Amino acid sequence: MKWLSSIKNRVPQLSLWRKGDASRPALEPHIIPRDNHPISRKNISDAALKVIARLRSAGFQAYLVGGSVRDLMLGKHPKDFDVATDARPEQVRELFRNSRIIGRRFRIVHVRFGPEIIEVTTFRGSHEPEEAEPPEGRRAPHGVAVRNADGMLLRDNVYGTVEEDAVRRDFTVNALYYTTADFSVRDYTGGVPDLHARLIRMIGDPATRFREDPVRMLRAVRFAAKLNFTIHEQTAEPIYELAPLLSGVAPARLFDETLKLFLAGHAAQTYELLWEYDLFPVLFPATANAIEADESGIYDELVMLALANTDRRVSQQKPVTPAFLYAVLLWPALKREFDSEVAKGVPVPLAVQQAASTVLSDQQRHISIPRRFSLPAREIWELQWRLPNRQPRRVQNLMENPRLRAAYDFLLLREEAGEQLGGLGEWWTRYLEGDENTRAQLLKSIQGRDGGRRRGRGRRSR
Repeated sequence: MKWLSSIKNRVPQLSLWRKGDASRPALEPHIIPRDNHPISRKNISDAALKVIARLRSAGFQAYLVGGSVRDLMLGKHPKDFDVATDARPEQVRELFRNSRIIGRRFRIVHVRFGPEIIEVTTFRGSHEPEEAEPPEGRRAPHGVAVRNADGMLLRDNVYGTVEEDAVRRDFTVNALYYTTADFSVRDYTGGVPDLHARLIRMIGDPATRFREDPVRMLRAVRFAAKLNFTIHEQTAEPIYELAPLLSGVAPARLFDETLKLFLAGHAAQTYELLWEYDLFPVLFPATANAIEADESGIYDELVMLALANTDRRVSQQKPVTPAFLYAVLLWPALKREFDSEVAKGVPVPLAVQQAASTVLSDQQRHISIPRRFSLPAREIWELQWRLPNRQPRRVQNLMENPRLRAAYDFLLLREEAGEQLGGLGEWWTRYLEGDENTRAQLLKSIQGRDGGRRRGRGRRSR
């Protein structure tokens, strides 16, 4: 990308300031004119261009900002487009009847065009933060952010200028602004050189910014995996110490973040980075304990194989489901808990049920998994103990089970990871792919192996 080389290092020096500091320097952007960058309006969503045009016609500033500008600068095709403006949320709402205001921590506006949503944010400003959340019954003063005792921002509805907004963003590569006024790109924080150097660099003091919002640690990993960038040394250094702060993030929010981490097409690399920066054990503590205790390495290999398969499906635009993802991510914890129950003398069917309940209940304290995903995951697990029972009637019942295909795929992953299952995966592959005669022969071979003995209790006498 010749345009990157031509403007390398020609960016402003960044410094953060506090609101009300009269001596703060003016932050002048490096302006990249239309002829010196690769962004074309034909690659920008029509809906985003409409939002920008209406805001500007109403007398407001409006920029395309964030990941969409970053990806366009890298020659990629973004799926989502965000707009930043000096219009307040209520003013944006008045301009667009097809919009609604959402959010509490920082209010934003979603403008809907059919299935597409354009996210519109008001320029964020610098602020004098309170040290802690105000007492119950007392509201924070206007223009003052609210933090908890760990420094996490609880409220941040403080508005400012485009310059202040730039330094309130997380990473330099996400703080690029594209304007349709002259079709230029404005770089306030050195994002363009970091694109050139393939670096994820935090704006401001990394430790402070991570404390403000611990999810930024996950975002750093996600962008590094997605873009194949390196996290800058000074940005990476505090993560090891501050990773436990993720425990204070709402479990529902972490569910959304894990979907972004693992269902965006870069799950395998993301998984490795989460381990590298000590983040995975905070998100999945029981799974992490099981993997670390597993000398065979089978559990870790299973997760890696499943995530690599997920990445392939995403690249092929095939559907992926969080239910299967969580069945994989929590399997090491489930299997360890199951083995513990069996060792206590608990019957296998009951041990499976109790282990699943324990693992899912414990995980909900960290990541809130909706029932529409946890229930199918649980069914996939339970089928792992039903698939070995290949009596004709049991097999017929399994063939009618809507989770059979997912459970079968899971079984193959277990075998590929190194579990010794006596050729069970091959038997089911032949059965599922075979014709009627092949299936009959396979069932007969199982009956012959068992000597025709009937398993389980007979039908109860009436």
